[in-house]
Amino acid sequence: MELLLMPKNAGNLPLVQWPLFLLASKIFLARDIAAESRDSQDELWERISRDDYMKYAVVECYHSIKLILMAILEEDGRKWVERVYEDIEQSIAKKSIHVDFDLSKLSLVIQKVSALMGVLKGSETEELQKGAVKAIQDLYDVIRHDVLAGNMRDHMQTWNTLSKARAGGTLFSKLKWPKDTELKTQIKRLYSLLTIKDSAANIPKNLEAQRRLKFFTNSLFMDMPSPRPVREMMSFSVFTPYYSEIVLYSVDDLRKKNEDGISLLFYLQKIFPDEWSNFLARIGRDENAQETDLLGSRNDVDELRFWASYRGQTLARTVRGMMYYRKALMLQTYVERIASGDVEAAISPSDEINVQGFDLSPEARAEADLKFTYVVTCQIYGKQKEEQKPEAADIALLMQRNEALRVAFIDVVETTRVQTEYYSKLVKGDINGQDKEIYSIKLPGNPKLGEGKPENQNHAIIFTRGQAVQTIDMNQDNYFEEALKMRNLLEEFNSRDHGIRPPTILGVREHVFTGSVSSLASFMSNQEASFVTLGQRVLANPLKVRMHYGHPDVFDRVFHITRGGISKASRVINISEDIFAGFNSTLRQGNITHHEYIQVGKGRDVGLNQIALFEGKVAGGNGEQVLSRDVYRLGQLFDFFRMM
Repeated sequence: MELLLMPKNAGNLPLVQWPLFLLASKIFLARDIAAESRDSQDELWERISRDDYMKYAVVECYHSIKLILMAILEEDGRKWVERVYEDIEQSIAKKSIHVDFDLSKLSLVIQKVSALMGVLKGSETEELQKGAVKAIQDLYDVIRHDVLAGNMRDHMQTWNTLSKARAGGTLFSKLKWPKDTELKTQIKRLYSLLTIKDSAANIPKNLEAQRRLKFFTNSLFMDMPSPRPVREMMSFSVFTPYYSEIVLYSVDDLRKKNEDGISLLFYLQKIFPDEWSNFLARIGRDENAQETDLLGSRNDVDELRFWASYRGQTLARTVRGMMYYRKALMLQTYVERIASGDVEAAISPSDEINVQGFDLSPEARAEADLKFTYVVTCQIYGKQKEEQKPEAADIALLMQRNEALRVAFIDVVETTRVQTEYYSKLVKGDINGQDKEIYSIKLPGNPKLGEGKPENQNHAIIFTRGQAVQTIDMNQDNYFEEALKMRNLLEEFNSRDHGIRPPTILGVREHVFTGSVSSLASFMSNQEASFVTLGQRVLANPLKVRMHYGHPDVFDRVFHITRGGISKASRVINISEDIFAGFNSTLRQGNITHHEYIQVGKGRDVGLNQIALFEGKVAGGNGEQVLSRDVYRLGQLFDFFRMM
C-alpha cells in the first residue's frame, strides 16, 4: 500500500512527489546510464529526461538527501553538505559535472545513503546512534576519496578543516535524531526509493489488464464502507434473464467466413494476439500452432470455444464473470480463517501468505455457497432440450463447469390434448452430467402475459435467496478484483450517509468493453460512459432523481419483492422495464444511490443497424413512460427541487 500512496506535497521540498510505484527502480536505471555514459552533461540529462518518472526520481533524491542531512547534522556537518551541493551546482552551471565528478562511483553513494536511511528510520537507541554515525562517516569517505577526488582545489581550506575534524573524530560525532513526523516520513520514502527494485515498467502489456489494474488501484482510495467478515455479511443473489442468445460459439461459428473471407476466430486472433499466445501456452501448445491443430483434441476444442466466447457477448462470458463472486468469497473466507487462527481451519498461521488451493477448502466453499447464489432464468430451456438445440447442450455444459450455477426455466407439460400445465423449475448439474431438479412449482397458467424479459425475471425471482439481488444482463461481464469489493458495496444498505432513508437500489457503474470493435462501437461506448458515470453521478447526488437504467444495480430484495417485484411486465407500456423498477422504488419511499468504486463490464451494440434498433427501443420506451401512471404519480408527488 505504501507504493500506491500519493504524498501530500506539503513539505519543504521544492518539487512534486509522485507515488513510489511510479518511481521504483528508476534510480538504479539512472545510475547505470550515468556510470556508462561518455556523453556530455546535456546529452546525459536528455537521456534521463526521456523517462519523466526517472527524472522525477533523480530530482527528488537530490533534494531529499540534502534536506535530511541538513536536519540531522551539526554545524561542521552542515558545512560539508553545503560545500558538496555548491560544488554540484557550480559544475551543473559549467556543464562539467561528468568531468568534475566520478559518476561511476554513484553506486557506492547510493549504497551508503541507503544504509544511513535504513538506520535513521528506526527508533532512537544508543546502538542505532552509533550505527548512524558510522554510516554517515562512510558516506563522507566515499564522497571525499572516490567521487570528489579531483574537484577540491578551489576550496582546499574548507576541505582541510573537514579532514582534520574527521581525523580527530569530532566530525559527525553526534547526530540530531529525527523526531519530526514529516522528516521521518521523508526518510522512509527516500529509503524505499533507493532500495525497491520492482519497477512500474513491469506492468502487463495487455491494455485491458492495465485498465483493470488502474481502476482497481484508484478505487482503493475512494470512500467505501468497511466490509464485515464473510460469515456476517449480507447474503445476495445474482439474477440473469436469458432467452435464445448465443451461449457458446460452436466450432462452425468460429471457422465460418464472412463475405470478406474473414472468420471469427481469425478476427479474434488478430485483435487479441497476446491473449491468443497465452491461451496456446495454457493448453500446452506451441505458440505457432494453427487452429486446425487444436481440432484433434476434444479438450482443446472445448477450451478454444470458451476462449472465443469469453471475448464476445455470450452467456458463457456472463456466467464466468458472475462466478467470480463465489471465488472472491472463498478466498476472503479462507484468508479470514487463517488470520483468526481458527482451530477448525486445519491450516497453520504460518501459511498465511500462501493462499494457493483456497478454492479446495470445504469450509470456504460452504461459506461462499451460503452467501451467494447465481440464477440464470432461461425461459425456454425446457423446450430447447426437447428439440435438442445446441443452446441447451451448452447451458448444460456451463452447469457442469460451474457447480454453483442454477438455471430456472418454464417447463410446459401437455397432460391431455386440450390441457397444458406450466411449471417453474430450478435445476443444477449433477456429477453424472445430467440436470438435477431442485424445485418445481406448478403455475396457474401460462406466465408469459406481458413483455418477455420482465416475465422471464418475474417467474424466477422466487428462486433467488438472500437480502440483496443484483440484476445482470446476459451481455455483461465481471472481474475478480471487482468481486472482492462486493462486501463493501452491500454495506451501503446499512449506511446512513445517503439521506433520511437507507438505500433500496445501489447503482453500479459500467465499463463498456466493446469500444475497440469499431468506430461506431467506440462512439457508443463513449456515449454510454458519459451516461453511466457522469450522468448518473449527478442524478443520484445532489439531484436525487436517479432511477434504474440498467442491470448491474443491486436491489434490496426484501423491499422490492414485497412491493411489486423488480419488473413490471405490461405489454407495450413496459418496453423499458428497468426504469419502472426505479419508479416503483421511488414512489414507495425508496432511496436510489450510485457508487463508482466498483464496476461491471457491459457489451453494447457494435453495428449501425443494431445501434439504430437500440436507440429506437429507448425512444419508444421513453414515449411509453410519458403515458404511464408511474410518471403521472411522480409528477404529483415530487417536491419542487426534484421536479426541476
